[in-house]
Amino acid sequence: MKNFEEKLEKLETNIKALENGDVPLEQAIKKYTETMQLARECEEMLKNARDEIAKVVNEDGTIKTIDE
Repeated sequence: MKNFEEKLEKLETNIKALENGDVPLEQAIKKYTETMQLARECEEMLKNARDEIAKVVNEDGTIKTIDE
């Protein structure tokens, strides 16, 4: 999975499967582990996106964050 949307879709699919409760225990553990990893990756991608959005390029080409 390469992009945020693909990861989010897989995360949602795993959550639905786990919520249904009809997944064998070993498979549920694997799905849970994968889901937690995907959640961390999505969270990191969102943080990086927020950080990029928070930057402003000044007229002289320097970058200033909005928080400054």
